[in-house]
Amino acid sequence: MIRLTLAEIARITGGRVVHAEPDLEVTGGVEYDSRKIGPGGLFVAFEGEKVDGHEYAGIAIAAGAAAVLSTRETGQPGVVVEEPLGALAALAQAVVARLDGLTVVGLTGSSGKTTTKDYLGQLLARLGPTVAPVGSLNNELGFPYTVLQAGPETRFLVLEMGARGIGHIRYLTDIARPSIGAVLNVGAAHLGEFGSVSGTAQAKGELVEALPADGVAVLNADDVLVAGMASRTRARVLLAGESDISDVRATDVSVDSAGRPSYTLHHDGRTARVELSVAGRHQVANTLAAAAVALSAGLPFDELATALGEVGIVSSRRMDVFTRPDGVTVIDDSYNANPSSTAAALHALAAMSGGRRTTAVLGYMAELGEHERSGHEEVGRLAAHLGVDRLIVVSAEAAPIAAGAESAAGWKGDAVVVPDQASAIEILAGDLRGDDVVLVKGSRYRTWDVVDSLRPEEVRP
Repeated sequence: MIRLTLAEIARITGGRVVHAEPDLEVTGGVEYDSRKIGPGGLFVAFEGEKVDGHEYAGIAIAAGAAAVLSTRETGQPGVVVEEPLGALAALAQAVVARLDGLTVVGLTGSSGKTTTKDYLGQLLARLGPTVAPVGSLNNELGFPYTVLQAGPETRFLVLEMGARGIGHIRYLTDIARPSIGAVLNVGAAHLGEFGSVSGTAQAKGELVEALPADGVAVLNADDVLVAGMASRTRARVLLAGESDISDVRATDVSVDSAGRPSYTLHHDGRTARVELSVAGRHQVANTLAAAAVALSAGLPFDELATALGEVGIVSSRRMDVFTRPDGVTVIDDSYNANPSSTAAALHALAAMSGGRRTTAVLGYMAELGEHERSGHEEVGRLAAHLGVDRLIVVSAEAAPIAAGAESAAGWKGDAVVVPDQASAIEILAGDLRGDDVVLVKGSRYRTWDVVDSLRPEEVRP
């Protein structure tokens, strides 16, 4: 963050300075975890259901924080505000407005946001200092927090934008308005909130509506709802995909036995062969979007193919593939799940089988609303269609996955529903062969415990 006095912070946030002189400067970063605070930083105290950040104000100051942003006095130097989340947003908005020479990139979609954000962070870093933090910092807290990681030297700020309703992305773009925006896809994530895929498209398109006339909107040419957003923006439109209407296009796509795609990249009459080091056929779309943004930001085409081949997984539990000493290959995609992202993971599992036995450990997919049962059944049918040998379905809520697979004509695999992760771990521990490929995916209900049980002991978290 840029240097600010407490008086400036109070003016920006509508707060008041306490226990300090108004000219006291914050020279470090902003943190809401006292364990991460650095010298000269600003500690933001949130009052949560289980933990009250105000109780850690003294610890933060002792660790080097210059001041505390809080809703009540803590006895420490700082600024007291009415509502810390709104104050953080106001602070982020003011800071980004003062950063000259900064290009803000916005990114949204039903799946692949975090992975594509990570790829962009790696590509844009070739052009200059880039902020693209690890993880999914895409909501009302994570978004302004990410903005506040930028400083005077930052050239690119990559912002992931999530939404669970109409107006959410518009709120985020009001904090930091992008000049380049990319919409990856529109799928079945958060249908419980949006009600329909068209409602999701309406919300995601708020990103391109916020772009300036001299900006760039990168749209997925292979997703009709995304490509249709071209009419909703003043910005120049750049289509990315495998369709022949794409400005940044992939042809001759192939996937090797390790699940790694390769393709011929086309743009503006030029071509180059791209060999990805990451697994999953869906990474073609993710890297095309990243490529289109990077080209718009100034990365030369001559460097792009090599750069794409070098991008890797940064945020944890997203298509992280590892092979154990006994030969078992594990696909850790356990961070989160919706029908679209689970379909992509299942396709990756099938591509990596090479005649080996495949097992998918699938958990509950949250926030599907009235589509909950059909969404789970659809995933099960797809697993059967792809020839997955064994389904281990975790929790009764996810049981329709098994029912969907069992309803598929001609499927010769097995499906079992278990009550919890421990039961799935027990099955795998007693029945893994050296040539197995195992996918683990679910919606944050500690499905990753199954993955961690499969890791060699020396590399377990």
